[in-house]
Amino acid sequence: MNDDFTGLGDDEASRGTLLIVDDDERFATRLARAMERKGFEVSTALSVSDAKEALRAFLPDYAVVDLRLGDGSGLDFVTLLKESEAHTRIVMLTGYGNIATAVSAVKLGAVDYLPKPADADAVEAALVRHDGLLPPPPENPMSADRVRWEHIQRVYEQCGRNVSETARRLRMHRRTLQRILNKYAPRP
Repeated sequence: MNDDFTGLGDDEASRGTLLIVDDDERFATRLARAMERKGFEVSTALSVSDAKEALRAFLPDYAVVDLRLGDGSGLDFVTLLKESEAHTRIVMLTGYGNIATAVSAVKLGAVDYLPKPADADAVEAALVRHDGLLPPPPENPMSADRVRWEHIQRVYEQCGRNVSETARRLRMHRRTLQRILNKYAPRP
C-alpha cells in the first residue's frame, strides 16, 4: 500500500480523506496527485488486500475504486467498506463496464460509476455532487466501435491471447474474431 498523504498549507482546508483503489499504479498516482491539488488527503492502494489494510488504519470520507483489481473485485471492497459503518462516498471506475455491474455497484452503495480513463474533474464532481442529478455527458466519448474493440482486446488478453478461447467466451466465430484482431484500433 502506498500512503501518500500530503500536508496541506495552513490556509488550505482539507476536503476530506480519499482512498484510491486501482491496480494501475500510474493511473492511481496521477489521479492521487490531481486530487491532492483539489484539496483531498489521498492514500492509494493497488489491490483489494492493500485497501483492506488501509481500512484498518482509517475510514475514508471518499473512495474511488476500480471494478477489476488483480486480486479481486472492487465490488467486494465496496461491500466491505459499507459493512464497516463508514459513510464513505464511493465512485466506481472501470474500463470495461456494463449495465449489470453498474447496477450492482450502485446497489452496494457507490454514488456513481465512471468509465476509465476518468479525469480528476469528473471524479471530483461525482464524489462531491449531492444533488442526485446525472453528470453531463463527456465532451469526447469513445465511439461504439472503439468500446467494442477495447472489450474484445481485454477478453483476448484475459484468455492468454488464445483466439479460440476468446471467440468461445465472446460467442463469436473464430475467423470473425481473427479479422477483428488483425485490424487496427478504431478511432476513439
